[in-house]
Amino acid sequence: MNNRVKNALYSIALVILVFAVWKYRQSNSVNEIKIEGKTMGTAYHITYYDKESRNFNTQIDSVLVVFNQSLSTYIKNSEISNFNEGNSFRFNLPFFLPVLEKSKEVERLSDGAFDPTVMPLVNAWGFGPGKKLKPDSAKIDSIMEFVGFEKIQFSSDSLWKKDTRVQLDFSAIAKGYGVDVVAGYLQSMGVTDWFIEIGGEISAFGKNQKLDKTWEAAILDPSSTYENLINKAYVKLEDKAMATSGNYFNFYEENGKKYSHTINPSSGYTIQHELLSASVFADDCMTADAWATAFMVMGKDKAIKKLEQIGELDAFLIYSTENGIETFVTEGIKPMVKINP
Repeated sequence: MNNRVKNALYSIALVILVFAVWKYRQSNSVNEIKIEGKTMGTAYHITYYDKESRNFNTQIDSVLVVFNQSLSTYIKNSEISNFNEGNSFRFNLPFFLPVLEKSKEVERLSDGAFDPTVMPLVNAWGFGPGKKLKPDSAKIDSIMEFVGFEKIQFSSDSLWKKDTRVQLDFSAIAKGYGVDVVAGYLQSMGVTDWFIEIGGEISAFGKNQKLDKTWEAAILDPSSTYENLINKAYVKLEDKAMATSGNYFNFYEENGKKYSHTINPSSGYTIQHELLSASVFADDCMTADAWATAFMVMGKDKAIKKLEQIGELDAFLIYSTENGIETFVTEGIKPMVKINP
């Protein structure tokens, strides 16, 4: 066999090899899909990988529309609004019962620091759809008469009140639950790698295939403003949900005093303590979201003590001291966190 024939055969073999490698990569590559939209008065951003390049934007929007029709207090004919205006109702959509069950669990374990019956207080302090009342101590005392999770009862298909004035507000848990609902939809469609973010609440499963590494999320510095967002830390997330509660933006100032949107269900007043931000890590985002609010109500010391008691949650806390801003990280998540100086 002369050199000319050898070179020809070599070229053919090389082409076949390159083609085989290309086909292999094509068969094993997963296309990145990015979608975004508006929901629950905020924005959502989703990245996932799918071999079939399916875009689920329309389907996810539809799911979130129905979700809001169940749990949004800003929709006048939603299930929760109908309950707040009435006395009882039977569940029509699949979202109300799970959020009630999780609320009952976290309310009990947090010793009442998380309580969705704070809706009248939320309105009174000007953080809800109702009219701001500028409450004084007498008004707060009167409202507290119908605040308390024990004032509602529910079964597998119904919810009712012991006091007709009781109202529910799931804003401290709904975004996290919405993240779980979207994650459940993607999982049902065979997606295994996703990063879902709704208003700062996150579910990250699998990995970032484009970069071939673990998903990463940022935690804002409490000194951030809408115009100047500063990251206090970065955390790697794999098969984990994260929710953050803090008083970054949702507050108002009146007569030189700052009023936080986080309300203590035990006292009826907005919180005033050193804890500035609580990021909680759990297997599902609804749990993380509820506990992030509970820890903000508790304050730093009580939150750390409760974390030690529970043992199943991880958290990253940012708090103020006489010497400036400091942080606390549970051991379970510490290897995954990088803190900016």
